[in-house]
Amino acid sequence: MRNSKVRILIGLVMLLLLVAGCQSGESAGAGEPVKGLKPPGQGLEKGRVIRVIDGDTVVVEIGGKEEKVRFIGVNTPETNHPKIGVEYYGKEASHYTKDRLEGKEVRLELDEEKRDQYGRLLAYLWLKDELFNATLVKEGYARIMTVPPNVKYQETFLRLEREARKKDAGLWRKEDDQEAKTGQDEGCVGKIKGNINRKGEKIYHTRMSPQYDETKPERWFCTEQEAKEAGYRAPANAR
Repeated sequence: MRNSKVRILIGLVMLLLLVAGCQSGESAGAGEPVKGLKPPGQGLEKGRVIRVIDGDTVVVEIGGKEEKVRFIGVNTPETNHPKIGVEYYGKEASHYTKDRLEGKEVRLELDEEKRDQYGRLLAYLWLKDELFNATLVKEGYARIMTVPPNVKYQETFLRLEREARKKDAGLWRKEDDQEAKTGQDEGCVGKIKGNINRKGEKIYHTRMSPQYDETKPERWFCTEQEAKEAGYRAPANAR
């Protein structure tokens, strides 16, 4: 009788440990809301994430219509780019976004520009009271990519990236070993466009370039030197 009670007690303890382990596993990837950030009281679009394309792009169903949504202010490493291919920490970022967002109810906050040149909706994505764009930077899944005039949370993202770099979080663990850089360093607002043409040539365009406005960038750079170090050259008709 005593042995039976002992076995039952051991079984209960193991069950409690198993339940606790499952709960901790469920919350392990959850992000804590960044202090000081709260969703606006109005003007947010409600939707549900039905598909994750990569770390910074999802498909959201809004009012029965599907919208491809690109997160504002951040850039996760590529996973399926036709020219760049798979970048370091791209798969991890994509998996993280999928685990956190797929099937979830979200709210979208817009900035000055509603869409990018590809027709994607540009948004800050709120998961309850958590700004997911900020979480990606804080946890080291994304670098900042500030493209004016969408700059509402620029200072916050910059602070979070600095903190992530100091902690060697996520992609920053081996950043110094990576040959490809986005040029989005501390305090940088990307202004130089890096493009790969049909011949596979890497060309950068400053605002003085005649092709600047029509160029669709694969990368953004802060300075011409950074573009050159990444293997990009000035266009043949540069002045």
